[in-house]
Amino acid sequence: MGVETWVWAVTLIGLVGILVADLLIIGRRPHEPSLKESSLWVGLYVALAIVFGIGIWVVSGGGFAGQFFAGWLTEYSLSIDNLFVFVIIMSRFAVPRHLQQKVLLIGILLALVMRGIFIAAGAALISRFDWIFFIFGAFLIYTAVKFLGHGTEDESEFKENVLIRVSRRWLRTAPDYDERGSFVTTMPDGRRLLSPLVVVMIAIGTTDLVFALDSIPAIFGLTTEAYIVFTANVFALMGLRQLYFLLGGLLNRLKYLTYGLAIVLGFIGVKLILEALAGNNLSFLNNGQPIEWAPHIPIWLSLTVIGVTLAVTTVVSLMSTRAENARAAVADGGQRPPVNPTTGTSTPVKDTPVEGTAAKRDPTKKR
Repeated sequence: MGVETWVWAVTLIGLVGILVADLLIIGRRPHEPSLKESSLWVGLYVALAIVFGIGIWVVSGGGFAGQFFAGWLTEYSLSIDNLFVFVIIMSRFAVPRHLQQKVLLIGILLALVMRGIFIAAGAALISRFDWIFFIFGAFLIYTAVKFLGHGTEDESEFKENVLIRVSRRWLRTAPDYDERGSFVTTMPDGRRLLSPLVVVMIAIGTTDLVFALDSIPAIFGLTTEAYIVFTANVFALMGLRQLYFLLGGLLNRLKYLTYGLAIVLGFIGVKLILEALAGNNLSFLNNGQPIEWAPHIPIWLSLTVIGVTLAVTTVVSLMSTRAENARAAVADGGQRPPVNPTTGTSTPVKDTPVEGTAAKRDPTKKR
């Protein structure tokens, strides 16, 4: 692709400027964004990604533009799956709604940093070791199988890792969240304790690390252009905070999205292994010669498979949820309770804990 240094510089300045503007807006007043505000921000970020992809098409051709859109769609879908875990973490630690936006923004910034590190490491490995594609491909297929198994598990349970358990045990945290969203709380007796937000951020950060391990091999399976890999990841993470509030209960209705991601990751994993076979130079495999029968999967086919798979799983998820609600309404004699906007389930609103009730207990203690 041959991206010049000044193009990298302009792109980085532009993307950092957008992120800083977003950071200043949320930092000025932590709040829960309205549906209108969330819709405008998400629409803006999606439009920017589309315009950027069209710009690549004009400057570098349809092939690179197709790589960007395929990578962006894949990373965006993985980021939405990341939101499922964020929802569980917010609920698990009883984070007040008006503080969730700040947590999400910091979590997204952490994800950007981690993905940047992994992109640099992945690019360095690919430039030195062609056989790394075998490992990337096998890892994606393993992840796809894991996703299929994950689809049958109870997603309401959040399994704490070692770092979170150690943090909850050794860090001195206040019993309640600071209403201003501070990470340090001054107690009535003058003691200064860490806010439970610190433990929440550790949970969010470790989650980002796991998803970065999945996402980077996935996009390197679609393109090895570092510029496209980086920008596709950044655009996929932009607007994720507003998307969290925009989708609301819809997240829990996308119950087949995990299966769609499993198909996408499995497809990219197979694509990587086929490309590794076509460029094989391992002495113990086919005497170090490329395997000629290994087919090349063009980017237009990859883009089609990714787009169709994600669209079908989203539509089927929404149709299935609507059908389940309709059957439940009939079974209840037409007295189906309203859908809870927080959980996306048809449980009576009066049964939903009042905001802040759970937070009055120790938010970092296991319940």
